[in-house]
Amino acid sequence: MLEDLATAASPAAWPAAYPKGYAVVDVETTGLARDDRIISAAVYRLDARGEVEDHWYTTVNPERDPGPVWIHGLTSEMLEGAPLFPDIAEEFATRLADRVLVAHNAVFDWSMIAREYARAEREAPVRQRLCTIALSKELGLPLPNHKLESLAAHFGVVQQRAHHALDDARVLAEAFRPSLRAAARGGIRLPLLECRPLTEWSAAPRIGRQPSGGYSSGGYGAGSWRPSRKRPACPYPNPGRYEAGKPLKQGMRIAFSGDTSTDRELLEDRAVEAGLHIATSLSRLTSLLVTNDPDSGTSKVVKARQYGTPVVDEAAFGQLLRDVEPASGA
Repeated sequence: MLEDLATAASPAAWPAAYPKGYAVVDVETTGLARDDRIISAAVYRLDARGEVEDHWYTTVNPERDPGPVWIHGLTSEMLEGAPLFPDIAEEFATRLADRVLVAHNAVFDWSMIAREYARAEREAPVRQRLCTIALSKELGLPLPNHKLESLAAHFGVVQQRAHHALDDARVLAEAFRPSLRAAARGGIRLPLLECRPLTEWSAAPRIGRQPSGGYSSGGYGAGSWRPSRKRPACPYPNPGRYEAGKPLKQGMRIAFSGDTSTDRELLEDRAVEAGLHIATSLSRLTSLLVTNDPDSGTSKVVKARQYGTPVVDEAAFGQLLRDVEPASGA
């Protein structure tokens, strides 16, 4: 383990609001799509100050082609005798329970884990997640990029087997400990995001606007599964850009970038139900960009700056969805 006394916060200075424990997680998968599967998973459990308590690793039979073997090194033959996800779900849940899930690009690991639990008709026992990319930004670390190897190099952590879940989790755990202590020493608020239980569905969503201005859960049943599908074209013309202080208007083109507390596809379907158009890319025609990290260097954020596209965060967008103005002539 690294010697990080220089970054340790004194007992009296430790923020009382910080979590009481963490589960540093890495999963390897058959790919990046929503229907891809987990093929290995590792968890390092840490105490409140980032000290390792124990670790756990397993391979998982995805019941399909393992995908990019040249990246993760797990072949069909190696996974043939591995347990199925339902077989390891209980043990995995024990490792995650009552802890903040920590991962590098946490929205990906959380999404894959939540979907596997949805397939198993169970619920992942995770309520908050922390992305080490977001934490490194909060700390202002001078990293050349947001790769795990760059974060590891900054703290002098030696990576032995990149893209092996157990070693990636170890590396992240060793880099997270000094990051956590630096945040505590500086009184920095940890960038925690809510992990809502996965709300996918087995048929077309039945979201309906409620008198209160909110939305009913409709077809978003916990544990159900929604296959990929194309959304119908927005029936309303684009009225132009969103103007601060005014309501959204049906037909506006909405783009999303980065991590969100609410499942991204649920947010998008709420927008579609309200009569908005979901844009998969950002152009001069985009009415609004929704992002919780407006200072990130994603292509959408960069283009939004170039084009002068208005930007709001997830919470503000949720408020705007409560009262979307009808399209002209609708």
